[in-house]
Amino acid sequence: MNRDRIEGNWKQAKGKIKEQWGRLTDDHLNIIDGRRDRLLGQIQESYGIAMDEAESQVQAWEKRNARVFNEAARRVTR
Repeated sequence: MNRDRIEGNWKQAKGKIKEQWGRLTDDHLNIIDGRRDRLLGQIQESYGIAMDEAESQVQAWEKRNARVFNEAARRVTR
């Protein structure tokens, strides 16, 4: 997976992001636009947590949702 972007099926990823971080709005997701660094910043800002905690949460989320990223990676490389 590209660590700079949440590639591929962004619509599915957005739904999973909203399930995990309910404070993130559609406006936040439009700003994030698939970029991992922006996701981290929005989580940090919305939840008032440190960047290392946001990183830890996103890493755990990525592991739980690896299927989304693996399917997207296969589509990108075709």
